[in-house]
Amino acid sequence: MKVPLLDLNAQFKELKEEVNIAISDVLESQSFIMGDFVKKFESEVGSYCETDFAYGCASGSDALLLALMAIDIVPGDYVITSPFTFFATAGAVTRLGAIPIFIDIDPDSFNIDPGKVRDFIEGRDELSKRLNLDRNKIKAIIPVHLYGQVAEMDALVKIAEEFNLTIIEDAAQSIGSVYRGKKAGNFGDFGCFSFFPSKNLGAYGDAGLITVKDPEIASKVDILRLHGAKPKYHHKMVGINSRLDAIQAAILSVKLNYLDDWSEKRREKALIYNELFSSTGVVTDNIADNNGVKLPKEGTGNPERGGKHIYHQYTIRVSDRDRVQGILKGEGIGTSIYYPVPLHIQECFSDLNYTSNDCPEAVRATHEALSLPIFPELTEDQIKKVVNTIAKALS
Repeated sequence: MKVPLLDLNAQFKELKEEVNIAISDVLESQSFIMGDFVKKFESEVGSYCETDFAYGCASGSDALLLALMAIDIVPGDYVITSPFTFFATAGAVTRLGAIPIFIDIDPDSFNIDPGKVRDFIEGRDELSKRLNLDRNKIKAIIPVHLYGQVAEMDALVKIAEEFNLTIIEDAAQSIGSVYRGKKAGNFGDFGCFSFFPSKNLGAYGDAGLITVKDPEIASKVDILRLHGAKPKYHHKMVGINSRLDAIQAAILSVKLNYLDDWSEKRREKALIYNELFSSTGVVTDNIADNNGVKLPKEGTGNPERGGKHIYHQYTIRVSDRDRVQGILKGEGIGTSIYYPVPLHIQECFSDLNYTSNDCPEAVRATHEALSLPIFPELTEDQIKKVVNTIAKALS
């Protein structure tokens, strides 16, 4: 029995007729760029995310870039973010000539640690003393809601308010996730979403969306994604070409109707994983001292805290991770490592002079984190095979 990391074919079979109709409607309209299909999806997803302003764009990466452009980030500015994330988070910062500040993560959630953010801004940690930067040039924080769980936003919002910083939520993996009764994308000034095909809400190609809190800034974002033109061919600012294709918008409108059900099924699979792992006796809270598995923890995503973890990934920590991954591969079980190298020690950021010790929890996560198969159609028998294979590998 094979167990893929993700099975998009199973999802497509259920939606094939609806999706084909949606694509056919776009083809019949011959309206492929922006237009009514895009407006319809923007309205639907804006309502779903409980935001007033939502704009489709070409990708989640562009959503981050548009947010930074909208607040006039310039070369020499600083933006605080996590080192344990997909490259686009920091890539958008550096594309504008700004400089990312990498702050370590919380080991339980994998998300940026608000306490360490505060320590850096207030100059209390060794990293801030060594970098000795002009704190007046820190303009924004980009928290990443990794694996489908919202970061500790109450603490981050408080920091942003105290130090007059913009918050740009990297919600690429977390559409529909909830913290204290509030959905991702609603805590900061911007929410940036990706609809890459493997996401919980995935397009059939690249696609993204940005939500905006301030009406005036929202209007600016709308213009920036269309080359900075309003009206057409008249430019008061330099923008980019980042438009959501109508075909992608139509497909996403179909899939949005199923999103909550898919997310709930993902959580059901996660709970089955937790139960089965616990019954094998390999679960531990400290894998450094024990040959075992540390399960993902629901912190902000705990329903008892008014949260919802959408489990874009089910990511465990496991001792001897690379050997265990190899055994799983040999048994036909798909896995992935998100992420093998933290951003602060990527070669392209070597001029920033970070060391591994600056973000030790992020470095540790790169050696221990292992994402296992999780998708709505995953069967309990498949989950049992994954768990039993890992338990056997560790026994």
